[in-house]
Amino acid sequence: MFSPFSIVPPLQLHPLLREIQFTNSAGEDVSFHEMRFHMAHYDIHNIVNFPAGFRLLIKIGEFSSESKHDQSLVLNEEMIEWPVAFMETPQSLCSQRCGPGFRKIPQEGRPVCCYTCVVCPERDISNHTDAEQCIPCADHEYPNLERNHCLPKLVTFLGFEEFLGMALTCMGLCFSVLTAAVLWVFVKHRDTPIVKANNRTLSYILLIALLLCFLCSLLFLGRPNTATCLLQQIAFGLVFTVAVSTVLAKTITVILAFKVTKPGRTIRRLLVSGASNSVIPIYFLIQLVLCGIWLGTSPPFIDTDAHSEHGHIILVCNKGSTTAFYCVLGYLGSLALASFTVAFLARNLPDTFNEAKFLTFSMLVFCSVWVTFLPVYHSTKGKVMVAVEVFSILASSAGLLGCIFFPKCYIILLRPERNSLKGLQKRLSSKGS
Repeated sequence: MFSPFSIVPPLQLHPLLREIQFTNSAGEDVSFHEMRFHMAHYDIHNIVNFPAGFRLLIKIGEFSSESKHDQSLVLNEEMIEWPVAFMETPQSLCSQRCGPGFRKIPQEGRPVCCYTCVVCPERDISNHTDAEQCIPCADHEYPNLERNHCLPKLVTFLGFEEFLGMALTCMGLCFSVLTAAVLWVFVKHRDTPIVKANNRTLSYILLIALLLCFLCSLLFLGRPNTATCLLQQIAFGLVFTVAVSTVLAKTITVILAFKVTKPGRTIRRLLVSGASNSVIPIYFLIQLVLCGIWLGTSPPFIDTDAHSEHGHIILVCNKGSTTAFYCVLGYLGSLALASFTVAFLARNLPDTFNEAKFLTFSMLVFCSVWVTFLPVYHSTKGKVMVAVEVFSILASSAGLLGCIFFPKCYIILLRPERNSLKGLQKRLSSKGS
């Protein structure tokens, strides 16, 4: 039995409602069909309060819509009477506008007009109000403090005129002058026992190699170009190979001199002929081949670092092949380790001018510097990375110069009585007794 008060599901009414059409009292056609657009016209009123408690509706504008694309709003702001508490026209906004340098982030669960203003990331900008996304600056640009426009980056490098570059330059030049002075002392006193006993030819070669080591550090400073990028790594590898192989040759000479006492033996003839000196050109040629392969496959080149320093593009020398660089460095390390091992075995050989102990300590300093260099080098960027490599070159070269030659210079210049035949005979006789 049908009851007039029974509940009818809404879905059953939809087909009926879509068919309804009528004309209202204003003479307008009304239809509930979803595909039909209705003309709309609304008056906008402002409630004006009077002191006696009267209220009056005043028409201040109207809204009309004849189609989806033909809508108009007319509003006379001068006729609006705001309450006394409002000093200016209030804005109907959930959130204040996001100015340039910010972007909008919608607030979850709130209307679309509600959002949070967030500062653009470090390398991005926004140059208009209510930006939804920030725009990244190009690699050669960086954002200003307000992050509303990009500025061109300044091109820089580790130059001679800045403090760090000037300090490294002064160190390199001072050590170069000191090395040249030591070389002059050795040449001037070339006929004294201490110079002759330690193979003066190898001492000259080592001092010249150390002088070039100090000077090659200057190739890493100043504005990089193709020539300096190629020379700095190749010169570093070759000159240090000569220096370390010379230390190895001196160590071998010390061992042969004290281990071989019978004049007729073959090793004795090798010592007299200077065969131990042949290790220098052999190891040099091997390093030269490695450097040639490096230059032939992936040579160093000029590169830019746009991210290490804010607002700057740093010109650096890219090593090209990292594998080749570590092959050159590893070859130097193996030579240094061999020199250290041989010198360590000869450290207790008896003699007045035995320099095996000094050679051992010098190679210990050399290896310590370059072992420390690797982690520090990989943890730095830009100018600091270049400075670390230059400092390692200067420190390791200074270690060789100080440990090997300063004790000899001390005897030559300050204790000349120990650098004579009489002084030598006196020391030998005192040891024999």
